[in-house]
Amino acid sequence: MEIFMRLAILISALCQLMSFNALQAQETLPPLRDGQTPQNFAEMWSGFDPRAEPLETELLHEWEEEGVVLRVVRFRIGIFKGQKAHLAAVYGFPKGGRNLPGLLQIHGGGQYADYKACLLNAKRGYATLSIAWAGRISAPDYRVNSDIVKLFWENKTDDPNYKLTTDWGAVDGYHAPSRNPGNVFPSAKAASWTLDAVESPRNSGWFLCAVAARRGLTFLEQQAEVDPDRLGVYGHSMGGKLTVMTAPDPRVKAAAPSCGGISDRTNQSSLFQSTIGDDVSLKEISVPIIFLSPANDFHGRIRDLPSAVEEIQSDDWRVTCSPHHNHQDTPPYEVATLLWFDQHLKKTFKFPHTPRSRLNLQTPDGIPSLTVQSDSSQPIVSVDAFYTQHGKPQDEPAEHENTMHRFWHHVKMKPSKEGWTAELPVSNTDSPLWVYANVRYSLEAPVTGAGYYYREYTANTFNISSLLKKIEADELIAANVQATKKPSALIESYVGDWEKEWFTYRPDEWARTTHKLYDATYQAPANASLSLEIFADEANELVILVDDHAAVVELSGQKKWQTVNLSPNDFKNFSEEPLLNWNDIKRLTLSPTERLRPKRGDARASRIIGNKWTGADPRFRNLRWVRSSAESR
Repeated sequence: MEIFMRLAILISALCQLMSFNALQAQETLPPLRDGQTPQNFAEMWSGFDPRAEPLETELLHEWEEEGVVLRVVRFRIGIFKGQKAHLAAVYGFPKGGRNLPGLLQIHGGGQYADYKACLLNAKRGYATLSIAWAGRISAPDYRVNSDIVKLFWENKTDDPNYKLTTDWGAVDGYHAPSRNPGNVFPSAKAASWTLDAVESPRNSGWFLCAVAARRGLTFLEQQAEVDPDRLGVYGHSMGGKLTVMTAPDPRVKAAAPSCGGISDRTNQSSLFQSTIGDDVSLKEISVPIIFLSPANDFHGRIRDLPSAVEEIQSDDWRVTCSPHHNHQDTPPYEVATLLWFDQHLKKTFKFPHTPRSRLNLQTPDGIPSLTVQSDSSQPIVSVDAFYTQHGKPQDEPAEHENTMHRFWHHVKMKPSKEGWTAELPVSNTDSPLWVYANVRYSLEAPVTGAGYYYREYTANTFNISSLLKKIEADELIAANVQATKKPSALIESYVGDWEKEWFTYRPDEWARTTHKLYDATYQAPANASLSLEIFADEANELVILVDDHAAVVELSGQKKWQTVNLSPNDFKNFSEEPLLNWNDIKRLTLSPTERLRPKRGDARASRIIGNKWTGADPRFRNLRWVRSSAESR
């Protein structure tokens, strides 16, 4: 009996060894040759065939909603270091649909694969796969947050919250958090959890997730309801970069990166720059592509858009750039993704051409002027110029504050013989001048979709931007440009198009924010107070936020104008510390409520100040700096 038991153990061990050796033989990516790491795009992707391996798809959850079939699925990414890796995702399509265009949606850092993108896209005639490269999933009755991802790592199958999700096996493509605490997601350096034992682009989480995304394309093209010749890819933030890394796949027919694909140009690793850097993938893209690039985004830098457009191999491109926004957008900009796919995958929409702009520096009065020629094939709502002197020659990581808070002056463009024109008065000739134009078009019918963070939106208009023009200071001086824009004590009159120099991410609500105070034109004089007139129907609290300091103003209501004058000491931060002065302030917000947060490292919970607004929306006028009586004499 003992002999048979030993024989059984031996046979089992041999079977495991054979299975292990078989898996090694089936490695998804070929081993390095003589330890030499890939040095460019072609070498990095050499030997990878996203169609070669079976998907081995698992159905984890399924339901129907509003005529849409929705599924949580999991399928094989590949075999790395002898272990299988599996990708979880949400997949949705209109019930009974056939020959549908397919969309691959890639979430950003800290986000989830989300069913709402699949649901709302399906209602517009698309099949969508939202991939959970970080393991997180948002779906009815199948929610996987970071805590549940950890349960999965720890194999706590007895926990009632345990759910199957993305399994990277021997490597680590997770993010926020990574499975291995020492894993710096973009890094190409070698570690116990990386594919290669030396610094290699194949060690980077970017590469691993791009491999997973290409396997997602394989999943889509194998679905009975999907037309494999009509696939598109889009994503936000980290998903925007992964969109750019996935778009070179020949199966992709259109791409729409949001807040991504125009970053990673300053990495200190030369190997990273030559393989993982955005420009490397951009140079391989030949399909129609639209860049959604908010003008103040910290991750997808608008300053790099002209370079990105030069780098791609496609002549069919557009850009849409919301002024003042950082890493979020509103419907007229977000909707560009859906319209782009409508044009290139469904042939049901036609984008107007990119506005062509010409900047004239040599004018009789020394004031630069911008001329824009716009496509009038669809009804134009407005044409607006936005310009700033806060641009930097290089947007290094240390320049994040400037990037996020730079102020864009607005000028409404007027029709002219050449198209649309506007003067751009500057406050100095020591700083660069950056300028672009937005052309807003009306839609024949409203379009509804899932936004950057999956909030449902409906757009009635859409925006196309001209490509950013960047003029250095020495060019302004050489052209004899004059500094004609003078300092102004009046910050905002609240008449005309004033909202074009303010912004919000919730346009249906009245709260607004501006970066005007960051601009030299509107900086506070010495010993000034901030003054504002407010009209409120009912008694309310108005919150005025300056950076991270807030003042709560009690309004009497009574349907009359009320003037408030505030000094820096009236503004307190989370810890009740007053604002010392107006120096270096960047942002001002007017709203009914705000959340004050402790400084980094402070474990105390944030708190909300202000209250829900009652009555009609407030009105404002004469936001200005007022000097003390002693100063004014």
